Amino acid sequence: MQQNFSTIDVFTNAISFKEKALKIFRFQHANCEVYRNYIQHLKIDMEQINSVEKIPFLPISFFKTHSVVASKKTPEIVFKSSGTTGIVPSNHFVIDKRIYKKSMMNCFKNDFGKIEDYCFLALLPSYLEKENSSLVYMVEQMMQISKHPENGFYLYNHDELNNKLIELESKKQKTILIGVTYALLDFAEKFQPKLNYTTVIETGGMKGRREEWLKFQVHEYLQKSFQKNEIASEYGMTELLSQFYAIKQGLFKMPSHAKIFIRDRHDPFQISSEIGVSGCVNIIDLANINSCSFIATDDIGKIISNTTFEITGRADNS
Repeated sequence: MQQNFSTIDVFTNAISFKEKALKIFRFQHANCEVYRNYIQHLKIDMEQINSVEKIPFLPISFFKTHSVVASKKTPEIVFKSSGTTGIVPSNHFVIDKRIYKKSMMNCFKNDFGKIEDYCFLALLPSYLEKENSSLVYMVEQMMQISKHPENGFYLYNHDELNNKLIELESKKQKTILIGVTYALLDFAEKFQPKLNYTTVIETGGMKGRREEWLKFQVHEYLQKSFQKNEIASEYGMTELLSQFYAIKQGLFKMPSHAKIFIRDRHDPFQISSEIGVSGCVNIIDLANINSCSFIATDDIGKIISNTTFEITGRADNS
C-alpha cells in the first residue's frame, strides 16, 4: 500500500537527515518498481540498511530507459534532458510541482537570499528551443515569484540584453543573469558591461556550440569581461529537483535536504562522505520523493567540507 508524504517530511528540521533519508528509502523501495527491482538484483538485505551510507544508489542512466516513479498519480509535468542530437534524453516524471518549487526556493535562498529581491535575466537559447527543460521551468518559477517587470528570457538578442543590463545597473537593481556557458561567452565576446549589481550564474555546458573550456578558463574570461571578482555556478540536472550553487571558488553548497557522497571509481558500492575524498558523485536529493532520491551520477567531484563540494569532470564513457 502506497504511503503518503507531504513536503514537510522532506524540508522540516524536526527530524534528522538520516531519519528522513531512511524513511524515504523504504517508501521508494516499496513504491518505485524500478528502484525495487534494482535492489533485488543486487541481492541486498533490506534489514541491513540501517545507515545512510548503506542505501543503494540508482545509476542515473535509468532515467533514460525506465519510468522512475514512486507514485501511481499522473505526473503534473515531465522534465526532459537537453542531451545532444542522437543521445536518448532522460525523463523525470514530476508528480507534485509544489515540492519542486519549495526545493528550488530553499536552494536559492540558501545562497542568494530572497527571490523577490532580484530581477532575473536568462540567456538560455538551447534550452528555450527545446520543450520540457527543468532549467527553463526553474527560471520561470523564479520570475513568477520575483514579479519584477524587467524579468525576461533572451535567445540571441544580445543587444537587447546588454541594454537591459546597463539600465538595471544604472538603477542599482539587484539582478541575476543566468546563462548556459556557451551563450554567456558569446555575449561576453560582443559586450562587456561592468556589472556591479548583477550576479552572473553559469549553468555549464558548451552543448557542442564551442570548444570545451575548463571551468577556471570560463570564469576568468567572464570575470574580466564583466569586471567581477567572482562568477557563480549552478549544478543541477533533469533527474534532480534540487540545485546546488557555487558563489565563489567553485565550491558548491549543499542545501539541508540534499547531500553529496563520493563513490570509488572502481567499486560502485564503496561510498564515502569524508572531507578530501574524490571520485564519482552520488547525490541524495530528498526532494525527489516521488521518483528516486538516491542517484549515482556520471560526474567526478571532491568533498571539500561537511557542506561544500566541487565538480572536477565527467567519468570516462559516461
